[in-house]
Amino acid sequence: MNNEPMELFRDVAATVPAYGKFLADRDIDPARVTGFAELPMLDKNSYHRRYPLPELCRGGRLDGCDMIAVSSGSSGEPTIWPRSVEDERHITQRFEQIFRDGFDAAEKSTLAVVCFPLGTWVGGLFTLACVRHLAAKGYRITSVAPGNNKAEILRVIPELAQHFDQTVLLGYPPFVKDVIDSGEHWDRYDVKLVLAGEVFSEEWRDLVSQRASIEDPVRHVASLYGTADAGVLGNETALSVSVRRFLTGRPDLARELFGDSRLPTLVQYDPASRYFETHEGTLLFSGDNGIPLIRYHIADEGGVIGHAEMLEFCRSNGFEPPAGDELPFVFVFGRSLFTVSFFGANVYPENVTVGLEQPGISDFVTGKFVLEAVEDDNRDRRLRVTVELAPDKTGDAAAVAASIRDQLLRLNSEFAHYVPAERQLPEVELRPAGDPEYFPVGVKHRYTRVGR
Repeated sequence: MNNEPMELFRDVAATVPAYGKFLADRDIDPARVTGFAELPMLDKNSYHRRYPLPELCRGGRLDGCDMIAVSSGSSGEPTIWPRSVEDERHITQRFEQIFRDGFDAAEKSTLAVVCFPLGTWVGGLFTLACVRHLAAKGYRITSVAPGNNKAEILRVIPELAQHFDQTVLLGYPPFVKDVIDSGEHWDRYDVKLVLAGEVFSEEWRDLVSQRASIEDPVRHVASLYGTADAGVLGNETALSVSVRRFLTGRPDLARELFGDSRLPTLVQYDPASRYFETHEGTLLFSGDNGIPLIRYHIADEGGVIGHAEMLEFCRSNGFEPPAGDELPFVFVFGRSLFTVSFFGANVYPENVTVGLEQPGISDFVTGKFVLEAVEDDNRDRRLRVTVELAPDKTGDAAAVAASIRDQLLRLNSEFAHYVPAERQLPEVELRPAGDPEYFPVGVKHRYTRVGR
């Protein structure tokens, strides 16, 4: 891994054919670049989808990588992300920070239960590999990987957990909560959680900790910030969670710090591994992977805060943060302009649109809708779609919900494999044309909304 962004840039420009062509197409001579911010941003459309897959890898060789991960695109077309063992070892450091500092897994025998979906998707096998690398380093970790099969998870835990000091569940927040709500005797297993894929509230953290008999929600429930593009980018620490909990009851301070009163995911990251920048309120990162990425625009809303800056902000507002690693912070609201995350699956407006275009549905709707993932009083997540009726029309909300579900299952493999069958049918509300709350006339329409 190249530790400096400019060093990584020069290496990638010299060794990755696609990036060389990308720069040449923009009349950029790598030898003349003097500042990292001069470089153009990358995204899937301008870079990943434009060049042959081997050319995105070093030396133009796909066989230089030893693993392939796949993520669903907005139309269901898969995006391929080659990986290597070196990628896993590098990202294992993020897991190590959690298992070492939060879970004391060097001293405690630990059962790691991988509840992320298994298969070509990024989460499950990548997580399993990283946890096994920790075991190889000497951590007292034994892994089992039932994936997102709830019945199998609830079968193996009583059989195995009794033989370990602690049990760690690793998965998407709503799925892990569903597992906990469906199981029993959690107080016997000294449960810890590693979560990824969605922003959750501190109230959610407390509720799930209570139900799983987790003694210390600050140290024993940790979220990862990860993407299919580059694995894990950062992780919660006791320091970042403590800061976030301080801000929970202070929306005025949250707005001052984050530019928004809602709480984002707040993690720390290693700039030598993933170098973050911001662009118009969204995040860019650079990092070495099977496909090295330079100033890659992931479209996540968020920002970067230095370690000293964060501590000074807290102290100036009457909060003394606990000791922790001197790493910078990145905060992430998610891609609320474009997608909704539900059980770790990105639900795209384009998928919903197809459901509204089906015969028998399209004749009574306008095609406008608002997609949300909302949390009910029990802290369970539900997918809600509010649909605009055509003028002077009525319709069948149940039929719309079934049509949307069917198209999501057809078009979005993440949705089909991540979301439990009993949660796949969205909650649909039909509203009249021009509804002032959801479909005001004369205002540019947004198809997604941050869940309440």
